[in-house]
Order: sequence, then structure tokens, then C-alpha cells
Amino acid sequence: MAQALSDVGAWSVGEPDDTRSSVYDRGDAICVIGAGSSGLAAIKNLRERGFKVDCYERETDIGGAWNWRHDRSPVYASTHLVSSKPLTQFPDFPMPDDWPDYVGHRRLLEYFGRYADHFGLREHIWFGTGVHRLEPVGDGRWHVMIRAQGSNELRVLRYAAVVIAIGHNWDPRQPDYPGLGRFKGQVTHAASYKDPSVLRDRRVLVVGGGNSGCDIAAEAAQHAARAWHSTRRGYWFVPKYVLGRPADQVSDQLQSLRLPLRLRQWLMHSALRVAVGRQERFGLPKPDHRMFQTHPIVNSQLLHCLGHGQITPAPDVAEFETDRVVFTDGTTANPDLVVLATGYQPRFEFLDPAHLDPDSAGRPRLHLHVFTPRHEGLFVAGMIQADSGQFPLVHWQTVAIAEWLRACGERPTLAREFWTQVGSGAPRGWAQTKTVDSSRHWFEVGHHRYLKALEGAINQLGAR
Repeated sequence: MAQALSDVGAWSVGEPDDTRSSVYDRGDAICVIGAGSSGLAAIKNLRERGFKVDCYERETDIGGAWNWRHDRSPVYASTHLVSSKPLTQFPDFPMPDDWPDYVGHRRLLEYFGRYADHFGLREHIWFGTGVHRLEPVGDGRWHVMIRAQGSNELRVLRYAAVVIAIGHNWDPRQPDYPGLGRFKGQVTHAASYKDPSVLRDRRVLVVGGGNSGCDIAAEAAQHAARAWHSTRRGYWFVPKYVLGRPADQVSDQLQSLRLPLRLRQWLMHSALRVAVGRQERFGLPKPDHRMFQTHPIVNSQLLHCLGHGQITPAPDVAEFETDRVVFTDGTTANPDLVVLATGYQPRFEFLDPAHLDPDSAGRPRLHLHVFTPRHEGLFVAGMIQADSGQFPLVHWQTVAIAEWLRACGERPTLAREFWTQVGSGAPRGWAQTKTVDSSRHWFEVGHHRYLKALEGAINQLGAR
């Protein structure tokens, strides 16, 4: 790869700081940013359709968010998938039969390694190389400015197209609670949490009702001197097994039967009443929405800990005082450690957000969560929140990208017809039903509906 870069022509481009850099033209090669699950799928599917690919990964190995040794990984020691193996694995690379239903992050990293080696992906990845800036050239192509770790030298390369595959769970969302600055205890975000040693013998408040917040609260129940868990609304807590099977497989079977949404909601509510009972018994607020209108919390431990008095449930935080936290119902807690499991915000630090056509709230407006109407050569892979495993969806996202790029050269009429749809109106939502209005659900998709839409796009582009 280094030899290939030295063989192409170069010219100079001015940078904002008036330095001069050579621009290496990579011709019709495609740039992929990130070598996590989405980036690996993009490399593989682009290569299978004959494209040259350069992938830039700022860390020293593959895995992205699932490699917990990386600085930006939100993964902690006990992290396991909340989707089961059949609904998580890539469709063309199954996980081993003897692996458990819910795979841990170490096995998942091993899986990515096997995937990369099987398809020969590593040779297309520049490890330890971050993307500093991404800019359109003006002819549909892109300048990609890169910098190797430990180097001050910036290199600029020109690509026919760019696939952004860095995920959206790395930039912590930090709420600004009243009085937070005067609180004398320690405050950290779940993004920095790695193992329960930081909880041991401390008074811990976990804020946030997502899957990470519930996991950390359950670990605090086992290791902390006192544990509180604050949530701002009621959620549906789904055990990992329902009717003796992984819960997502039960839900998937209900969807495959094409039952009306209301009937599926009633069946899931009935199953949860049998398996869990009324959540209010545990001190939790009653959900103010129906099943599937928020991303469910898949956790079998939290209710167990609440039922054993190991966690004190609390409503949303109203304010921080010097030595305590006041909740919206007037009750208080006196933690010395607060873990904010308040989620993440989508951010691509190397790209002006305007290129993704954001709405008034800052949400990127992408066709199929992939194609941006402003640029025919800019794509995003993996920016979805699915009701199943993400990897099969990312696989077909990147197949759609590859087929679009191939259609541009081989079937330009089909490509133009498809692009007319990309630019026509507001993007559709792909959730099972209308979700609660929250940034947590910006990228929510129901996998049956979404896969059907991706299939339609791929077929429309004339995939053979």
C-alpha cells in the first residue's frame, strides 16, 4: 500500500495554517474510516465488488468500540451483547455453534479477528492512523487528511468516495444539572467505567436507564457500600430469556408472523407480566409508553437486585448540592461517586456537520441512515440503533453502498433514479412504531422493516 501511494502523482494544497501538503490521488479507491464492525463490513463488501479500499483506524487493532483496550471504547469488563448470537452475527460468517447465546466482548473481538483474517481485510487497513479532516473536492471526490500516531506530519489523499464507519457511541453526552459544579463527590461518565473496582465500598449513584446504566447499577449493588439508580421515566425491562428462549428471538418470531403491532405489543406485555410482574412493585415508575416505543432494557439482574434491597430506585436528578443529590420528588442521596450513564451523541470531529444535512436538533438527515443527499460520494455505516443485532444490518448497509458505487459506473441510469429518491424529501423512520421523542431514538430501526428497505434499494440498483 505504501508503494502504491508513492507511485501516484502529487500536487500541493493550502491548509488553513498555511502549511503545504502533497495530495496523493488514489484514483477510484474508496476510503473507509474506522475498523470496527461497520468498517470491516465495508472493506469486505467493497472489495468483493472490485473496489480498491484504504481503511484508516486510529487505534492499533481492529474492533472499534468492542476493543475495550482502546481509549474511546465504552465497553467494560462484564459487557455482553444484549442481542443473541443468531440475530447478531454477520450473515456470511456465523459464530461458532458452541458459543453461548449472549457473547461477551472478548469473544466478540475474537470473532472480528476471524472475520478479518478469513476475508483478508487487514492488508487494507492503516492502523495507528487517524483522520484529521475530511473535505469535498468539488467534483464529487474527497480530500482525506490523515496523521499517524506520534507524528506531526499531515498527509492528504484524494478518494472517489468515503464511508464513515466510526460508530456513534464514543462521544459522551454530559448533562448540565444545576449545582453540578459545586458537588464535592466524584462524577464520571459511563464511557470511563471499566470494572467494578472503582465502585468497591463507595456510595454510588448511577444516573441513566439505558442498558449500560442498568448493568453498572447491578454491579454497584454487588460491590458498593450503597447504591442508588436514577431514571427519568419508566422503561420496559426485558429479561434475557422469555419462555425459555432469548428474548430477541421471541420478539423476532412474533415479527416474522406479521401480526398487527397492537397484538405483538399485547403478547409482549403479557409475557412480561408473567416473567416480571408489575415493575412498580420494585419502586420503578410505570412505563408511560407501550412496548417497542422505546429501546427496551435487556437485563435480568437489575430487578433481582431491586427485589433484594441492594439498589434504591430514584427518579430523575433535580439538582446537586455540595454533599448530596436532590431528586425530582424531593428525596435525596449522599453518594461519593456519581456515574452518568447518559448516553452518547453522534459526532464526526473530522467533518463539518453541515455535510450530513442536519435538522434543527442536529440529527443527520440520511436516506436509509446511509446516504446523504448533499454528497453522492459520502456514506455513513452503522449509525443505527436496532431492535436486534447490528452486524447483519451493517452488512446490508455496506452492500447497498457498494452497489450504488458500482451502479454509478455500470448502470448510471439506475444510479440516477435511485439518487433522485435520496434527495426527495425528509428521510423516513424505520422503527416498528412511533418512538418516544428523544435523541436516544434518533437512529432507531426495526430490523424487519429496515432490512426490507435495504433489500429494495439493493435490488433497485440492479445487484447481480
